[in-house]
Amino acid sequence: MFAIALIATEVHAQQAPVVTAADYARAERFLRDSVLPLVSGMGVVQPIWLSGDRFGYRTATRAGRQFVLVDPSKGTRVVCSPETDRCGGALDPREVSRVQTGSRPSAPRAESVSPDGKRAAFIRGYNLWVRDIATNRETQLTTDGQKDFGYATDNAGWVKSDRPVLIWSPDSRKIATFQQDERHVGEMYLVTTKVGHPELQAWKYPLPGDSVIAMIQRVVINVDTPRVIRFQMPPDAHRSTLCDHVICRGTEWADVQWYPDGSHIAFVSTSRDHKHEVFRVADAATGAVRDVFREDVATQYESGNGVVNWRALPASNEVIWFSERDDWGQLYLYDLATGQLKNKITSGEGNVAQLRRVDEKTRTIWFVGNAKERGRDPYFRHFYKIRLDGTGLALLTPENADHDIALSPSGQFFIDAYSTPDVPPVTVVRDLNGKTIVTLETGDITRLRATGWKPPIPITVKARDGKTDLYGLMYVPTNLDRTKKYPIVNHIYPGPQTGSVGGRSFSPARGDAQALAELGFIVVEIDGMGTPWRSKSFHDAYYGKMGDNTLPDQVAGMKELAARYPWIDLNRAGIYGHSGGGFATADAMFRYPDFFKVGISEAGNHDQREYEDDWGERYQGLLTRNADGSDNYAPEANQPLAKNLKGKLLLAHGTMDDNVPPYNTLLVVNELIAANKDFDLILLPNRAHGFGNEAYMVRRRWDYFVKNLLGAEPPREYRIGGRPVQ
Repeated sequence: MFAIALIATEVHAQQAPVVTAADYARAERFLRDSVLPLVSGMGVVQPIWLSGDRFGYRTATRAGRQFVLVDPSKGTRVVCSPETDRCGGALDPREVSRVQTGSRPSAPRAESVSPDGKRAAFIRGYNLWVRDIATNRETQLTTDGQKDFGYATDNAGWVKSDRPVLIWSPDSRKIATFQQDERHVGEMYLVTTKVGHPELQAWKYPLPGDSVIAMIQRVVINVDTPRVIRFQMPPDAHRSTLCDHVICRGTEWADVQWYPDGSHIAFVSTSRDHKHEVFRVADAATGAVRDVFREDVATQYESGNGVVNWRALPASNEVIWFSERDDWGQLYLYDLATGQLKNKITSGEGNVAQLRRVDEKTRTIWFVGNAKERGRDPYFRHFYKIRLDGTGLALLTPENADHDIALSPSGQFFIDAYSTPDVPPVTVVRDLNGKTIVTLETGDITRLRATGWKPPIPITVKARDGKTDLYGLMYVPTNLDRTKKYPIVNHIYPGPQTGSVGGRSFSPARGDAQALAELGFIVVEIDGMGTPWRSKSFHDAYYGKMGDNTLPDQVAGMKELAARYPWIDLNRAGIYGHSGGGFATADAMFRYPDFFKVGISEAGNHDQREYEDDWGERYQGLLTRNADGSDNYAPEANQPLAKNLKGKLLLAHGTMDDNVPPYNTLLVVNELIAANKDFDLILLPNRAHGFGNEAYMVRRRWDYFVKNLLGAEPPREYRIGGRPVQ
């Protein structure tokens, strides 16, 4: 009898926590759609630029949405109505129409409008055409375009569209573009799920190691009297200095710049492996090409963060060039005629992240930089100016925060929204010397805090080497009980093109990290070695070894946090991520099977040989095959490690994912089956790559951690509000 009572007591003591629908409802209140309406003056000013650097924007207040008209030259900020009284007559009818439509494009099709607004270029039948906007008259510019060898084609394999890739000359009389040769490039296939015959999607999608990849033949097209001038050079690989496409920001073709008079085009040719860059100038009339200088690197070249950081300065016969040759992103001044280095513009620790403005008359430049201010989060962006001779460096945004900068059309003013992950934004207009002209918005989170909301906690931990500082965020339950033990969940994106945290600006919700914490977890995001925005050596930490995935840093950081906070239960460690984070999650479950107990891998690119060519070849290097049939990519893939699985793993993929094809996950599934391993799988029919924020996937993610890591039974089929989680 005594033994029975003892057993009963022991069972009661180990009883699993209870998680109810009410707990899920509470967690749901921490998703973006729920918390954003509780914030006033968020500082997210999306300017609609008008004449004279004036701009308007709409903002949410407790009384509702309102329109604000700002005139930086006068330092005025006026709440008014463009619809009823044209803001006291300050707006003309065209500006009212502009304000009403906002910044949304009005073009009826995928077109590129000329600088003078009179013509629009578009693709039809693999050729380039222009349309006279006033008369709608169409003119064919090229005639020899054909399937898989068309003009201005937008296809990088992992992303594609019908929009033309080109740049108009400043006088609107010429177009710089290319004819993209994909005729012998391998294809990718996806099949829809439907009743009846499925539909096959097939398109050109080169892979690492393919003998043929997409190549571009650069051309200039005279528009008035259609004529094609081909550059006198071999075709370039479909590459850019900044990203995995020739388009890197919106619809802008990267690494191409017209001279102001339209006589020449400056551009950069990038090698297939991103190790060799050649700065070139082409004569727009003849197609003759002159090589000015080149840069060669041991790993991979990158020209900045989000913006290509080189500029040709024809008036002074100079080039501003970006390089990380001293381990930091710096700017250098070259002679455009001789290709010789004139001087270093920026120096010291910290990066030039984005070159934003060049004043050739005063020989001054303005740039966004990071990691230059000692004692501050190195990911905080600041705005600086400096002269081209390297003197006069000045910090224009002194606040210890992350600064999001938007320049006015004239470049004489800039909008600065500054904040931190735990402090809401203040948005001001400043002049080019950093003087505050007018305050636009101040974030008010009073109502948000009244709900019990708390911001994530900025954290600093040591990397795998025990020396390097790593930065991240930690999310804890708002009702944290320090006498209890909580499972720890790592939300990961390993790089190399970005990190787990993302931007350092304020956001009332970052995905579902806080919502997951509310269910009884400690959630961490750590930017490990191999992610950008730090030094070149930091970014290249696992170049050529993609299977690293920053995991040694994640494990080291989580162990340090557990030693620092006794309420973290390191014996119950989980991990989840999407895309590259899905790759890292499965990798973690296979390489660290005794540490990570539960993982959720979504849309993972588990083997770079089955993902687009530019990503793997840039960060892993060109695929090389050995005599025995092995190659340098195989050790970094996930499926050969699947036999190591010990914990609970959920794999998820969209069946129509044209970014990371679903075959990546099926390769892992096949090896898990071969190893006789238990696992869970969700295939989302007809979904593309971005299903991770879909309410169903979010709920299944919560369920999986609650059941397998927390040890509780989740409420059955809880329905999250019906909206995507942003």
